[in-house]
Amino acid sequence: MTKPKVHVRKGDTVKVIRGKDAGKKGKVLEVQPRRNRVIVESINKVKRHTRPTQGAPQGGIVEREAAINASNVLMVCGKCNEPTRLGKRVLDTDKKVRYCKKCGEVLD
Repeated sequence: MTKPKVHVRKGDTVKVIRGKDAGKKGKVLEVQPRRNRVIVESINKVKRHTRPTQGAPQGGIVEREAAINASNVLMVCGKCNEPTRLGKRVLDTDKKVRYCKKCGEVLD
């Protein structure tokens, strides 16, 4: 069985291209490759009702980010500051890197 792959990594800046938050940018907080989903900072906020616990004795309604499908986000290039598709290149040091398909900038 092959390991599932997602085109973005934790810490990448992405732009949402589909859904209710389309057009917004945020940082990837978590990647879930088996489910092909990502959690992006301040995107797809949902409200969760929580029970009182020792950590939160009050309980109540907590707002947090929910996962969105990885196909609904595009990586934002640091150089051209635009959402772009990613390509892969092997450098002369035999290291695989991701690069911006618009400007050719190496992103890793």
